[in-house]
Amino acid sequence: MGIVVIGTSFMDVKGFPHDVYLPTGRNVGRVEYVHGGVARNVVEDIANVELRPTYVSIVDDTPLGTAVYKKLEKHKVNMDYVLTLPNGMGTWLAVFDNNGDVAGSISSRPNFMPILDLLEKKGDEIISNADSVVLQIDLAKEIVKKVIDLAEKHKKKLFALVSNMSIAAERRDFLKKFDCFICNELEAGILFVNDYSDKTPEELCDIISTNVLKANIPAMIVTLGEKGSVYATISGEKGVYPARKVQVKDTTGAGDAFCAGVAIGLTYGKNMADSIEIGTHLAASVITSSENVCPRFLPEELGLDIKID
Repeated sequence: MGIVVIGTSFMDVKGFPHDVYLPTGRNVGRVEYVHGGVARNVVEDIANVELRPTYVSIVDDTPLGTAVYKKLEKHKVNMDYVLTLPNGMGTWLAVFDNNGDVAGSISSRPNFMPILDLLEKKGDEIISNADSVVLQIDLAKEIVKKVIDLAEKHKKKLFALVSNMSIAAERRDFLKKFDCFICNELEAGILFVNDYSDKTPEELCDIISTNVLKANIPAMIVTLGEKGSVYATISGEKGVYPARKVQVKDTTGAGDAFCAGVAIGLTYGKNMADSIEIGTHLAASVITSSENVCPRFLPEELGLDIKID
C-alpha cells in the first residue's frame, strides 16, 4: 500500500502582485486557484517520486472536489479511502509579496470527523498494509489518538506534519508517539513557547536538541527557509543541514515537499541526514515554480533503491 497519508484537502486561492506589494494599498496582479492542503500536497509529492501512496481524506461533492480526486488518481495515488462529502475541503486564501513570500493568509477548515468513522471500520486494513503513516497532527484529538493506536498495534513508523500549529501545540503530549515531527521555525517557537527568529541555525540546533530530550520527542526537524534546517533526536544525534540556493518563485508547498522527502527517506531505510537531503531536494524543486508540489522524479534520482511498477 506504500506510505499512507492522512489529512485534509484544500483549495488554495493565491494572489501575486505585478509590482512591489503594498500591504495597505491596491495591488494589480493575478489570482490563481491551486489544489492545496498540507496532506494533499504531501501525498502528491510522494506520488511524484513514483511511490504509489494511499490517501485518507475527504473531498467536496463539487466539480472542485472531483478535480482534486481525479488529479491524485491520475498520479497513481490510491484513493480507495477518500470520502466525497458536502463541504469536505477547506479553503486557503493567500497574498504573496514580490519576493514570492506569503504576506498574509486566512483559511477555513473542513469538518474531518467522518474520517474517524472510516478508521473505526477500516483502520486495521489501512494501517496494517502501510509501509509507514504520515498524519496531520492538528486534526481532532480522537482521530490522532486512533491513528497512533493503529500504528502502535501494527508496528508502523509514524510521522507528524502540521497545518495549524496553534491547534497542534494542544496535542504536544502526542508527539512522543511519533517517530519524527517536522515543522518550521515559527511553529517550533509556538510549540516551545519561545521566539527563535534571532537564533543562528547552530544555536537553534542546540536548543531543539535540549527541548527534544526534555519533551521526550523521538526526533524533530525544524525548517529555516533559506537557512536550511536543523534536526535532533532523543538519542542525542543533531545537526544543521543547508538549503539549496535556487531562484525563488513561490514558496507555497516547499515545506510539504520537505516533509514528503523526509518521510520517504525514513520509511525506506535512509538515516536522518540522508532523509533531510531528499526533503531539501524536493523542497528546492517546488520553490522554483508556481506549483504547490514537486515535479516527477524517479527514486534512483534521490538515492533510493526501490523497485517500481
